Amino acid sequence: MLFSSVTRRARVKRWGVLTDRAIRGALADGHLFVEPFDPTLIRPAAISLRLGAEAFGLATTGPVDTADRATYPTLVTKNPDAEGRFIVEPGELVLAPTWERIGLSGKLAGLVDGTSDYARLGIGVVLCGQVSPGFGHNGGAVLTLEIVNHLRHPVLLYPGTRICNLMLFASSGSAVPYGAMPHNYSSDRAVVASRLADHVRRI
Repeated sequence: MLFSSVTRRARVKRWGVLTDRAIRGALADGHLFVEPFDPTLIRPAAISLRLGAEAFGLATTGPVDTADRATYPTLVTKNPDAEGRFIVEPGELVLAPTWERIGLSGKLAGLVDGTSDYARLGIGVVLCGQVSPGFGHNGGAVLTLEIVNHLRHPVLLYPGTRICNLMLFASSGSAVPYGAMPHNYSSDRAVVASRLADHVRRI
């Protein structure tokens, strides 16, 4: 089981950013779960994640009321072209999962950001970048990336290629892990629609 609590002398001891050696230690100690794992993706102070095999556009038919799920955008599957590439049109927002499933113990937190390589091409890889302690606690979960094309022409993206970085931080542990929070995305194995309507409160 992921994060089996075998009592170990954990290598994640102090607060701060995990460097490459500490990332390898977190993987070995079970504080970090990455599947499939490619050791070449470990960077000096982060681990890179790759673009998954699916992508979705968002289609709306009218105003979106955040409290009304019926008004939410529909996820529209973007089929790859003949060469297996996803085409992102100018100004388009595309949701796509990471290739890897990620899991963090309660002793880790993360931040996800796009890479300079894509930014220099006018491609924004944005998302709510916080990965909370306890995310993916039960077998790992994908992260949903929000990809925006800021250019005047289409951009072609290749599944399986590095697209973002996950920076990891040692933490003091949380009283309630993310996976125990209501309406969370901690068990997602694919892109899902927003769950915001589940907890919008009207004053």
